[in-house]
Amino acid sequence: MQIEFTSEDEEFRAAARTWLGENIPAGPAPHDGPASRAYALDWLKRCHAGGWSGIAWPAAFGGQGLTPERLITWYEEYVAARAPSVLDCSFVAVNHAGPTLIACGSPEQQAFHLPRILAGEVIWCQGFSEPGTGSDLASLKTSAVVEGDELVVNGQKIWSSFADIADYQELLIRTEPGSKRHKGLSWVICDMKTPGITVRPIENMAGATHFAEVFYDDVRIPLANVVGGLGEGWRVAMTTLGFERRTAAMGLQLDLSIKVEDLIAMAAPLAGSAMAERLADLRAEAAALRAMTYRTMFRDPATPFDGSMMRLHFGELAQRVYATAMDILGPDALCDNRWSYDYLEAYSETIAGGTAEIQRNIIAERILGLPRE
Repeated sequence: MQIEFTSEDEEFRAAARTWLGENIPAGPAPHDGPASRAYALDWLKRCHAGGWSGIAWPAAFGGQGLTPERLITWYEEYVAARAPSVLDCSFVAVNHAGPTLIACGSPEQQAFHLPRILAGEVIWCQGFSEPGTGSDLASLKTSAVVEGDELVVNGQKIWSSFADIADYQELLIRTEPGSKRHKGLSWVICDMKTPGITVRPIENMAGATHFAEVFYDDVRIPLANVVGGLGEGWRVAMTTLGFERRTAAMGLQLDLSIKVEDLIAMAAPLAGSAMAERLADLRAEAAALRAMTYRTMFRDPATPFDGSMMRLHFGELAQRVYATAMDILGPDALCDNRWSYDYLEAYSETIAGGTAEIQRNIIAERILGLPRE
């Protein structure tokens, strides 16, 4: 789709380009550990001080409250400037937890957490997935019982990115004994320093340890930390996943176009070969993803399932882009940490946020109206 930008939008673009050019950190971001935390928080603080924090957050909650056109402009300039990846250890706080609290949190929860997120003071992680449940989120077993004004939590989560360096966790648990599937779940704010929590990092095949298992042994969480009310966890979790699959990853989606152009430059000596046709296809697919991203931003009425189309297309396209990079580099890929790391990391893109199979089911059943599986 074609978006019309006003002269004021172009002034905003110029200001964003100038600020990014003057403030992007030198050197690549660390992949994991305390160094990644320090890097991400320093970048968030710099954005906050410069007035570039919470571009799309409502002004009433400390954000800029800017239009979708401005958000698109910001991300276009952001990826073109090679700014730090939006998928760092601040991702959950800024793109999951914050927007979810804005949509579903109590005034007290919003007043305490939102300013700290925007100012780059805290890291959040997500506690949704569990061993043995795959993408079937409704089958989770981590549970809690109410004792006075507290929840006492026991169980285990897995694939919780950056849990080893996080301050808080968006935690989905079963709070109604005997409940099944979507009923009886609650979304709670878990302080990761609470006694009874054990975090065990998991090294992935790219060599990074930003995934982790989290164990809960009689962990006491105040009832005041329940978001949206006891038993409303499925509704709140769907709000969170709606952000994750839709606007949260806009920077990543737009960045694929930049990556394809980098590959075209790298493959210049192969011009005229089958590789040129392959790159042309990738450029067209990246343009289609970009158009889908923009269309979703302006779709009225929006549906909670649009994000599944974007998530599926992005995940599979990312894998094709990085596989192409490996073919262009050949043996040199073994010495190129940038492309080889992203190639290995891209294998998770059709798993994270709901597997490709789950996304296809959602698209088939909820958008196309096909019979349920």
